[in-house]
Amino acid sequence: MSENWARQRTEAAREHAARLAARQDAEHARAEQLLADFVGRARAAGLEPEPLQVKGYGGRGTARTPLHGWYLRTDRTAAVAVDGSFYVLTAPLGLLDRVRGVRPAPSRPPLVLGAGGKDGDSIDLVDALERLLPGWQDDSA
Repeated sequence: MSENWARQRTEAAREHAARLAARQDAEHARAEQLLADFVGRARAAGLEPEPLQVKGYGGRGTARTPLHGWYLRTDRTAAVAVDGSFYVLTAPLGLLDRVRGVRPAPSRPPLVLGAGGKDGDSIDLVDALERLLPGWQDDSA
């Protein structure tokens, strides 16, 4: 009997994990579409991208990157590049990183930046984009 119960629990856990992964994938896909739409509208509106930098953990310096785009958070720890890719711009930086620069890897964007952080540290992606380009979604259908 306990073997059957364990098998059922294992299957339920797999099903739960699959549903969670599907929900997260859908959220990332929606966020990716929002960023792609924003980049097109930002370019059309003449919103100039700026060089993006990575901040060291604990405020330990910055490092340049080959990327250009728009910072999504006022603390400059997340950005969208001109190609629509999302970047988290914090990393452990050594002296060589600060001198030579770094090439961060893109990651899948969330619908809420900073979710799970301290109160007041999170912002909806849509609100972050609206702050950069007010009314950018007004004529979208």
